[in-house]
Amino acid sequence: MFEQLNFRVNFNGADYSDLYFSNEDKTILKELGKKVAEIAARLVMEERKQLWIRHNKLERTRPVLLCDPENGWNELIPESQIQCKNSIARHWEDHLRKQIYWGNEMNDDYVVEPYFNLPYVYKEKPWGVAGSAKVQTEKKTAEQGKAYHIETVLEDFSQIKDITKAELHINREATQSLLATAHEIFDGILTVRLNTVWFWSFGLTDDLVFLRGMEKLMYDFYDAPESLHAVMKLLFDGTMEKLDFLESNDLLCLNNDGTFVGSGGMGFIDTLPAADFNGRVRTQDMWGLAESQVTVGISPDMFAEFIFPYQQKIMERFGLTCYGCCEPMDNRFDIVKTVPNLRRISVSPWANKELMAAKLKRDYIYSLKPSPSHLAVPKMDEAVVRKELREALKITRDNCLELIMKDNHTLGNNPGNLKNWVKIAREEIASL
Repeated sequence: MFEQLNFRVNFNGADYSDLYFSNEDKTILKELGKKVAEIAARLVMEERKQLWIRHNKLERTRPVLLCDPENGWNELIPESQIQCKNSIARHWEDHLRKQIYWGNEMNDDYVVEPYFNLPYVYKEKPWGVAGSAKVQTEKKTAEQGKAYHIETVLEDFSQIKDITKAELHINREATQSLLATAHEIFDGILTVRLNTVWFWSFGLTDDLVFLRGMEKLMYDFYDAPESLHAVMKLLFDGTMEKLDFLESNDLLCLNNDGTFVGSGGMGFIDTLPAADFNGRVRTQDMWGLAESQVTVGISPDMFAEFIFPYQQKIMERFGLTCYGCCEPMDNRFDIVKTVPNLRRISVSPWANKELMAAKLKRDYIYSLKPSPSHLAVPKMDEAVVRKELREALKITRDNCLELIMKDNHTLGNNPGNLKNWVKIAREEIASL
């Protein structure tokens, strides 16, 4: 199975020991590229793009609808459909087939663009602890519905001095070779761009948990507050250094286009990049995201003391920012809203919708995440889905609303669930 990231298949999951694409693989990719280009040229794609621009600027529009099946893509496009033989080519093929499915089948407001975005070939060494005998848990999207336990590598705060920062190792030779291959295949069909999404969130606490483990961390807020602050400061400094490195080496890319931003939404907006943009992308030209799902069990006061001060300084570095993912923001929004460039707030299935509607008004994007559990069974209960969507739309009628269906680990092996959900959502939106 392919590891599906937000909007993207994880190209880094491919085997880069073989960069050779056969003529058969190239032909398959070229023909798929033609189909993507045809879809991208449809008038509806420009209409959807303009809808996102207005929505992201907080103008009054109908609710925007977006579905990312995530791991469900492996049921919509099973590996048995992938025809290419080379591992890298298979990942490219999966990505192109996703664009075609989105354009021809999904019927949400996703915008298919006439680009083939090739990321750098790179590996990222995670934060670690020098001298630790523990093998750190790999931070990746679980496949096939699997779960995992996080192994504690920072076993004792006496090891703080031994914490090693995350490192990027870029394979420029392989990247340039594949860039040449992409041009050979897609030139005249799709615009080939070297475009890498280097980060999803700069919330810091995922890195903290992969060092400390969930169980120990929950006690640390009480038992070792000074040490916890020390680790958060290290994570903050390392993240800022990473952003500096990406900026100074001209590795960042604008995400004011069809890029996935926040924990749900497309980045289209005409107020980014910044007014003084000269072609070299900086964080101030981009959308950013912070979240802290893993600390959902702590109080707002603890969040305000231990987590948010470090996130805030990073958030203010970006042009526009988003906050939240699966954590309910009911008791955190009043803390987070002090950031002046905040634009998009996640309202998860565990949030109080009425309370968030009152708090967000039309001052922020209300990024509603309906529960994906209804789609995870062989036969979706359409009446329940319709009822929940109708109630949510009534609650948010005065908000700047987007409906984001995501976090699907399975579609119940019934691809029709997703299309039926979109159909019901469109009908309920139209009845407003």
